[in-house]
Amino acid sequence: MGKEEVFDYYYGTEAEQFLFFRIPRVLIQDPRFKQVSTDAKLLYGLMLDRMSLSMKNGWLDEENRVYIIYTLENIMEDLNCGKDKGVKILAELDTVKGIGLIERKKRGLGKPSIIFVKNFASLVVEKKTEAEKEEDSIKIVNEIQSSEEP
Repeated sequence: MGKEEVFDYYYGTEAEQFLFFRIPRVLIQDPRFKQVSTDAKLLYGLMLDRMSLSMKNGWLDEENRVYIIYTLENIMEDLNCGKDKGVKILAELDTVKGIGLIERKKRGLGKPSIIFVKNFASLVVEKKTEAEKEEDSIKIVNEIQSSEEP
C-alpha cells in the first residue's frame, strides 16, 4: 500500500461538516436482504441519493414515478470497479436477475437506460390515485428542500 497516511482527529463540531450517503438499516438487518452483497447495498444507497437530484430536475415518468440516470460508467467510477463487476452489481439489484430493488428501462438510440429505484420497505405497493401520488411528490420535494437549508 506504500507509505502509511497519518490522519488527524475530529475536534468539536468538525464531524458535522460532511455530506453522507445513507444506506437504510433494513438492508443490513432484515433477513430478506442478507443475500444482497455489501457492494449492491452501497450502490442502492448511492441510487437513493441520486433520487433527490432527479426530483429537483423533475425526472418523473407518466405515472409520477421518480427515475434516475446512472450509467454503468458512472457506477464503475463511483465504486472503483471494472465493467464486469459493475454489471454484476446492477443485476443483483435488478428486477430481472436480482432482488428487485431497481427496474431498468431501455430507451434506445444510444440513450442511457432510466432506473426506477424501488421502495425497499414495501413488498406490495398499493395503487395510488393521481392526487395521492402528487401529494407524495410534494412531500418529498419539501423534505429535500428543508434538509438542504442551513
